[in-house]
Amino acid sequence: MVLADHLRELRARLSRVALVFVLAMVLALVFYKPLLDLVWAPYQYARDLLGEGVATDAYIAGATGPLLVQFRVAAVAAIVVTAPYWLYQMWAFVLPGLKPSEVKWSRLFAAIAGPLFVAGVALGYYVLPRALEILIGFTPDSMQNLIEFGEYFSFVTRILLVFGVAFELPLFVVMLNLAGVLPATALRKYRAWIVMAIFAFAAVATPPDPFSMVSLAIPLLFLFFAAEVIARINDRIRRRKAEGTAVADDEASPL
Repeated sequence: MVLADHLRELRARLSRVALVFVLAMVLALVFYKPLLDLVWAPYQYARDLLGEGVATDAYIAGATGPLLVQFRVAAVAAIVVTAPYWLYQMWAFVLPGLKPSEVKWSRLFAAIAGPLFVAGVALGYYVLPRALEILIGFTPDSMQNLIEFGEYFSFVTRILLVFGVAFELPLFVVMLNLAGVLPATALRKYRAWIVMAIFAFAAVATPPDPFSMVSLAIPLLFLFFAAEVIARINDRIRRRKAEGTAVADDEASPL
């Protein structure tokens, strides 16, 4: 396939993705109220946890703020809902250039990556109320905490994205091992440094409170240890296959 054909195929796939995204965004605007309640629930729960100890309230800035809020909520919802479609379009575009073994591993990656990302987002959504309670709790008694919804929405989407992407990291470790780039011996050798790096990543990626950091670091540790076990098993299988195909010194080679 020549370059012009590739570009035409890319344009066609991008056009289909854009059309599906616009339709999903219109549908999200129709269900804007339930989506807003879903986004706003962590703050409401955090305020209930705070009780009467801290005075906190929310506001939307500017005359165009409410309209922009609707479009932002609808856009993020459309991106999430249409993710399986536009990820498939990306995979279908690069599929013809992959080798059969690469297609097999890419299918495995696609099958596992989605559930892991959803699990990370769900954990982030569960952690949000407690993190908000801790952060808002630092407000002095003589002051009131006011939260602008645009900043709050950016904070929520950033935390959910960080948790979702973080859960993909052990999968990348497994994929690198399957590709023969990262042996299990290297994981075992640098295990202590990897554990420190996980806690450092969790501290930087999450809000500045220990609850959020531990909530992200502990699952990542379990996933990393599971990835190390899978890497060991895969290396053992690869080693046995290599020993089975080895030719003895006094034996004639099939070639």
